[in-house]
Amino acid sequence: MAADRTTTSDGNAAHRPPSENAVAERDESLSEAFLGVARRLRSLSMQALAPWDVSPSHARAFAVLMRHGPMRLSDLSDHLRIAPRSATEVVDALQERGFVARTPDPHDRRAVVVQLTELGRKTGDAVRAARATEADRFFGQLSATDQVVLGRILRRLAE
Repeated sequence: MAADRTTTSDGNAAHRPPSENAVAERDESLSEAFLGVARRLRSLSMQALAPWDVSPSHARAFAVLMRHGPMRLSDLSDHLRIAPRSATEVVDALQERGFVARTPDPHDRRAVVVQLTELGRKTGDAVRAARATEADRFFGQLSATDQVVLGRILRRLAE
C-alpha cells in the first residue's frame, strides 16, 4: 500500500507513512491472499492424490520414509511435526493398505521401525511425481524469476 500524499505549504507533494488502518488492511489482505493460495494448493494436492486415495498427511509420510528410510514412529512423528499418536494413526492407515510394514527395532526390541514396502515405494514414487506435476503446473503461471523470488520469500517467512 502506498503512503498517503499530502501537499506542503509550498505546493510540493509530501508522503506520510500509511495509517495504522492502512497497514492493518494490507496485512489482512496479505494473510487472506496467502491463505487463499494455501487452500488452492491443498485442493490441487488432494486432486493429485485422489487416484491413490491418499491424504496429504499420508503423502508427507511417504516422502519422509522415502527420503530417510526406515525409522521409529517417534522419529517419523518428529519429521512430520505431529503428535506421536497422530503418526501412529497415519502408519496404521498406510499399513492397512500394504504401503508400510512395522518391524522390531534391531537396537531396541521394545521399539518398532516403520518402513515402506515395495508397494509403498512404487506408490510413493507415483505420488511424488503427481504432486510435482501439479506443483509445476500451479507455479508455472509465474515467470522463472518470480518463482525464485517467491521461493526466497517463503523460505524467509518459514524461518
